[in-house]
Amino acid sequence: MDADKQMCGLDLENQYVELAVEVFGLLADATRVRIILALREHGELSVNHLAELVDKSPASVSQHLAKLRMARIVSTRQEAQRVFYRLANEHASQLVSDAIFQAEHSLGDEPLHHHADKQEQE
Repeated sequence: MDADKQMCGLDLENQYVELAVEVFGLLADATRVRIILALREHGELSVNHLAELVDKSPASVSQHLAKLRMARIVSTRQEAQRVFYRLANEHASQLVSDAIFQAEHSLGDEPLHHHADKQEQE
């Protein structure tokens, strides 16, 4: 078990701990979380479409996407003059999901995601 933790980087002395903290800091922004949720739901979107979905200006969304791109959380595909953004992998999406699930726990009642688990079992 300890060997598994070391192989996947989950030991206490891991070199990526500081980078993980930077990722959490980068995701500590509601607009970026909404961008990740939108990309998770829709797959690939342009800046203008993302701006509509998160109710922000295209310029603001573009700045957020630039930061997410530098952190390799999103990647791009260009088609003529349009640039489309997508999640680079599933990990940022999972981090956001887990953070939202944890937020649901802070409300005190049974979290919504637990209701979904029960419905799947039925």
